[in-house]
Formats: sequence, structure tokens, C-alpha cells
Amino acid sequence: MNRREFARYAFAGVGFAALSPSMAGAAITEVLNALPPPTPPPSKVFPAGLGTRFSRQLLDRAKAALDAHKDAFELRDRVALADFSEASKDLRFHIVDLIGGQTSSYLVAHGRGSDPAHSGWLQSFSNVPDSLATSAGTYKTGEIYHGVHGQAMRLIGLDPLNNNAEMRAIVIHGADYVTEEHIAKWGKVGRSEGCLALAPHMLPQVLGLLGPGRMVYADKV
Repeated sequence: MNRREFARYAFAGVGFAALSPSMAGAAITEVLNALPPPTPPPSKVFPAGLGTRFSRQLLDRAKAALDAHKDAFELRDRVALADFSEASKDLRFHIVDLIGGQTSSYLVAHGRGSDPAHSGWLQSFSNVPDSLATSAGTYKTGEIYHGVHGQAMRLIGLDPLNNNAEMRAIVIHGADYVTEEHIAKWGKVGRSEGCLALAPHMLPQVLGLLGPGRMVYADKV
């Protein structure tokens, strides 16, 4: 029983029994309002090993890309940043609300061709077909569909660094190797074949926040 409940029962049964209902109610309200507010629950803490960092430099690059490709984007309220300067164990896929300023961050895998030794760090980008690598640059989100990975979202590459994305079938999809449990066991997430693979349980949220017609920007700083 918290202090507020204790006071309610104590006052109702003892101190104010002789008062009229209206006077007792007013007295109880006055005392309860004087009590300190309840202590809020602790804020959410990410599991050990998961960090989240936000690169202002990457956001500036993304905003510049959004302006450079202004005719391609119907929606400019939110953008996604894939910050491959960070390790794969970190929350490095950020969806930024450019109007309200809120940011949501997620795990994301890079391609095995970008990290042949499986170090957990992206070593290089590639736009070459069959490279199994991640490509840098500006993407436009396309349709949401169901394929070999289940629900997924197509990506359209708008820069020379990633304009083979559709031909390479580079998409956003969920993968079991992109989870906190995988990190706890291996110290990093697994590798994709170049796609932006996310934790399966977070995929619906990400697809809902992005939807078709928004920008995803991938790079290192």
C-alpha cells in the first residue's frame, strides 16, 4: 500500500469520521495534495553491450542528400540513418523525426562482403553485383512485400554508390541473427548479403515509421 492509499484509508476511518462527507472529502483532498508525487519508474536501460550514439555529421549529410534529391521524396518528415561507423553490436540504425526531433534507434546488420573477417565492423562499401556488401548512399523506401525473408521493404538506390540496389535485391528485412541474444552469445550481430537486416521483432515498428517514399541514408563518418 503506498502513502496515498494509506492516507486515504486512515483519514476515512479515523481522523475524519465525525465530519460531514463534504468536509471530510475536502480535508482529505487537501492533505493528499500536500503529499509528494509518487516516484516514477526507472527509465528503460538497454541491455549490456548495446550502445546508441547519434552522429550529427551523418545527419547533416543526410539532410544535404534530402535536398539534393528533393524531387524524389514525397515525404520529408522522417529519415533513417544507417551509421556504419559503429560496431554491429550497437544501435546504429536511427529513425529521426525532423519535425519533432525524436529519434528511435535499432540494431542493423551489414553485408558479409563488407566485413569478410566478421569483425563486427563494416570495412568497406560496394555497389558491385554479387559482392554481398553493403552500399553507401541515399535510398528511397519502396513497397512493403512478403518474400523469402517474410515481410520486407524494397530500397531504391539514388546515388552512383548504390544505384544497383534494386538489381541486387537490397531490402530492409528481419533476421534472427540481429538480436540482443545473438550479441550476448557472439559479441556482434550476424551478417547479411548486403541488405539492411533488422531484429524481427522490431521490423514492424521500423516499416511503420518509414513507409514508402522516405529516405534511408547509409554511410560512415
